[in-house]
This record gives sequence, structure tokens and C-alpha cells, in this order.
Amino acid sequence: MRPIIFELCAETLDACLAARAGGAARIELCSALSEGGLTPSHGLIAAAIRLTALPVHVMVRPRGGSFCYTDDEIAVMIEDIQHARQLGAAGVVLGALTTGHKVDHSLTQQFIAAARPMPVTFHRAFDETPSLPDALETLIALGCDRILTSGGHPDVLTGADTLKALVEQANGRIDIAVGGGLRIENAASVARLTNATHFHGSLNQPVVTANAVQQMIQQLKMF
Repeated sequence: MRPIIFELCAETLDACLAARAGGAARIELCSALSEGGLTPSHGLIAAAIRLTALPVHVMVRPRGGSFCYTDDEIAVMIEDIQHARQLGAAGVVLGALTTGHKVDHSLTQQFIAAARPMPVTFHRAFDETPSLPDALETLIALGCDRILTSGGHPDVLTGADTLKALVEQANGRIDIAVGGGLRIENAASVARLTNATHFHGSLNQPVVTANAVQQMIQQLKMF
């Protein structure tokens, strides 16, 4: 049986504690999930790290909308990356695209350098690129550690065939984290169809519970 790693996307301390109690492998910490996730506060980052003892990967995204950033926004993001590292974060989650929706090579390289030695996840900005296979190779060449993706589709179930192809293309050179519309009721199917080992979800509930996290993990292991 292949190993399963489930990351809970959390925007509250209660959700972080549910992740710990429910057996999640790690936390992606953000604010404003309604905007697709933005950089969380100092206090939330510090508390999540202190109280969960789980690896906490911090979202670095200064605003909603496009993934093209101004020089001032870039400066803020670099400072947020450094701040997350100083607080003891296990990694950061970010993404940057050109006006043509390709991976912004130089800016992503700059972000990765600022983050080291923390691992870097390129978030679902990846799904907006015109060629997912090309974007995958770019991110591998840049030294990115992980990609969060729904396979360029609205959700992971409809994107399952593409996700499987990306997992095969990656071939262990980078982790492909399956996320976007992952639900308890479709988790077993998604795990079976994609052959992935890394999964990401928020559980889409007003209050995330340890029981829901446990159910998700159990379903992912039923492939």
C-alpha cells in the first residue's frame, strides 16, 4: 500500500487543532479561504506552530486576484517569507505568473532563494498555466519541492486523468499534491484514479473536526 499524506488547509486555530487530533500530516495555514487563501497573521502562525507540533506551511499571498505582482507586493512577500521562517514555519506556499500566465521564472527563483532552507510549494496558480507539463518541468528545474494542483480542472475528480499524468511525469522529482474540491465522499475515488500520495483539502465545513479529518484520511487509504 502506498503511503498517504493528507494536509489540512486551515484558516483558524481550531482547524489546526483538529488537524493535529485527526492525524493530518501537516497544515497549510492561510487566511481568507474565500479568496483562495491569503497570508495569515503573525499570531495565528505562531500559535499554530506552538500548539500543534505539526509541520505548518504558511501561505504567502498578499491579496486575492491575479498572480502577477508589483515590486511593492514582491517586497512584502519576501518579508513575509522571512517572517514565517523566523517563526519556525516548516515551509511556505506561493505562486507567481507572468502576464501570459506562465510560471514567472525569475520571481519564483527569487522566492525560493528567500525561503531556503524551507521547502516551497507552488500553489494552484499552476492550474492557470497554458501547459501544465511545461510548468511542471519549469518548477522542477527551479528546485520547487511541491505543486498543489487540481490538474487544471475545477476540481480534483474531473481533473483525475490529468493529475495521474502529472504524477507519472513528475516520477518522484517533485511532489504532486492533489487539491481543489477534495471531499470525504470522493476521496477514495480520487486516490485510486490519480495514484497520488499527497492530498490537500479544507473539508469545506463551517467547523472542521478531528473526526472529519480522520474520515478523510481513512477514505484516502481505501484506494
